Amino acid sequence: MTFKPARLLVVLFAAVALPALAQNIAVVNGKAIPSSRADLMVTQMAAQGGQPDSPQLRAMVKDELINREILVQQAEKQGLGNSADVKAQADIARQSILIRALVTDYIKKNPISDADIKAEYDKFKATAGDKEYHARHILVENEADAKAIIAKLKGGAKFEDLAKQSKDPGSAANGGDLGWATPVSFVKEFSDALVALKPGQITETPVKTQFGYHVIRLEESRPAKIPTLAEVKPQITEALQQKKLQAYQQELRAKAKVQ
Repeated sequence: MTFKPARLLVVLFAAVALPALAQNIAVVNGKAIPSSRADLMVTQMAAQGGQPDSPQLRAMVKDELINREILVQQAEKQGLGNSADVKAQADIARQSILIRALVTDYIKKNPISDADIKAEYDKFKATAGDKEYHARHILVENEADAKAIIAKLKGGAKFEDLAKQSKDPGSAANGGDLGWATPVSFVKEFSDALVALKPGQITETPVKTQFGYHVIRLEESRPAKIPTLAEVKPQITEALQQKKLQAYQQELRAKAKVQ
């Protein structure tokens, strides 16, 4: 069997054209939409908790990309791509994409080791302490007001009633209740006064912090429920990654010539 020259050209063209067509999911007004764009959209949707990859999802993505291409072509036809505002937004979007790529690359090349995570966890356990406290407080502007509150409490006034005048809106409506917390959750002056109290006691003198003057009452204490390493590993990893990224950014900023 022999091929005629014309037929041979058709066969050769098909052999070359088919792989090229397979690289695109559609062609809109002569403009190709690459299949890689669909792959990226499917991956992003899956990462955001969307549908898993499927023929139905692929068909939906293809339709969406075709619609987008039609709209983009119309926008370009109307010259909207030349608008200064559009160019500025496109530049900001490009910067965001590049920064995300840089961060992903840096994290990949500078992973957080298990030893680093364990060291940070041990540090957290040491600072958290072995007890947690259930406390109430009343926060006021000046020492005289705090002393007056202490006098009223000693005279039989209810802590919960006096707490309504507290400057702390988060606890004032709940009788000054701060819930259960470890001392490290508070500023040093507050935590030092808190751990010195016995259940049911209030501070004899106002406790001054950067926020004002506190009157503190300890409700009760108990052994601290420290989460296991496995429970907090994701949070520790993220925190250490953020530290590394901040140091990396500062290093780049120090090297940059900013005029």
